[in-house]
Amino acid sequence: MNQQYIQNHYGKPRSRRPWHPKIRAALVTTDLLAIIITISTAHIIAFGFRNSPVISGIRELPGIGYIGTGVIFAILWFAALTVAGSRNIRYLGAGNDEYRLVLKATTYFFCAIGLTAYLTTTDFARTYVLVSYPLGMLLLLASRWSVRRFLVFWRDRGRALSRVMIIGDKESGEHLYQILRGARHSGLNPVVAYLPHTPPGTELRGGVIPTVGYSTDAQKILAEVQKNDIHAVAVSTGHNMTPTELRRLGWVLAAAHVALIMAPATTDIAGPRIHTQPLNGVPLIHVHTPRIEGFPAFVKRSLDIVASALGLLLLAPLLLPVALLVKKDGGPVFFYQERVGFRGETFKMVKFRSMVVDAEARKAELMDQNEGAGVLFKMVDDPRITPVGRFIRKYSIDELPQLWNVLVGDMSLVGPRPPLPSEVAQYEQDAYRRLLVKPGITGLWQVSGRSNLSWEESIRLDLYYVENWSLIGDIVILFRTVRAVFAREGAY
Repeated sequence: MNQQYIQNHYGKPRSRRPWHPKIRAALVTTDLLAIIITISTAHIIAFGFRNSPVISGIRELPGIGYIGTGVIFAILWFAALTVAGSRNIRYLGAGNDEYRLVLKATTYFFCAIGLTAYLTTTDFARTYVLVSYPLGMLLLLASRWSVRRFLVFWRDRGRALSRVMIIGDKESGEHLYQILRGARHSGLNPVVAYLPHTPPGTELRGGVIPTVGYSTDAQKILAEVQKNDIHAVAVSTGHNMTPTELRRLGWVLAAAHVALIMAPATTDIAGPRIHTQPLNGVPLIHVHTPRIEGFPAFVKRSLDIVASALGLLLLAPLLLPVALLVKKDGGPVFFYQERVGFRGETFKMVKFRSMVVDAEARKAELMDQNEGAGVLFKMVDDPRITPVGRFIRKYSIDELPQLWNVLVGDMSLVGPRPPLPSEVAQYEQDAYRRLLVKPGITGLWQVSGRSNLSWEESIRLDLYYVENWSLIGDIVILFRTVRAVFAREGAY
């Protein structure tokens, strides 16, 4: 009787998606390879090809050398990555959580080694440890990036996707559909919509996906879930379901091994800003605004100073010949332009001159040919660009002198694009939030399509950066910038 009730009301658990084991196997294999290569390399660098003994206090530990220690370290390191949940399928393909968990697990593991060595007076070879930590971190992150590229390649071609049912009203359903379709690399593929308390026959705009039901009864929703082979149900803010109905839906979905995703009305909020607080059984969501002040501001500014100074020093052999080529075209080497920076303060941004000397005067003649988005002026074949300028723009070499702006504090390495005063004069209210942080040489706008993006999308990305700033996010953007520059997409 009990078994029959469970079957009738909660359904049968669905089987795992066939691509899950393949991805998990790839992650396990690459993690093991990265750890084995790291431990082996550290051993060879520290001891060559001999098995050096481990010293505890003033005595050698009997029966164990660094080969045996390396095997133990490898097992514990792999276990640390497992316990941290770094191979959780929901972290794969999008966001920084996967990389953050790898970094966290590896750092904690080596901290544990240091604490163990201190408490047991075991003298682990410093070279062995100092080589293992950075090399292992580099190899693990590189291997995770490789698996992610492979997974995204699959998803771009319609494979390794989770079928999603959207529950909400017409407006919120359409919004959530656009969000999910715009982030296909996350693996969430909306295929049907379920609109509780909505008149039968209602469709999302343009009939983008079929609607399959209107009742709030959990059993009827589960029937449609099973009928359409749904892997996850995404509930938007317009679901019109009572707390009791939503709780029952969660129960039946959990029993059927179908994921439940809650999509709050607040958009463009990254995970670290969201904290939940259970209160009488209700999870309250607290949204904190990150502020670039105090110690975080000190760290960001320190990174800017060190990186810009090193960049100017190391790039000097490149900057000098570029300057000579620009000078050969006639006119000044550098182009100084007034830009709006932090909290509306203006500054002179420096670039290698890539246009003719009277480019600003000729801009008015070309306004009717503007191909830029929103208030931006852009032309794919701008006649004002010099031959040398076209080359240095393609590879973003003209932006390198802005390292000086970073060094003196007008700009940061990462931040929104520094706007012209004429652009700021046309801003709508929301766009002014871009000025709450220092402008950057690179940012989300630049690594997500550059000039190919619409004005609205550019503003959204810049606001996302302002609302969700983190040091790890800056580092990820810097790495993505290298890829975007060599891809040369949207650069003109």
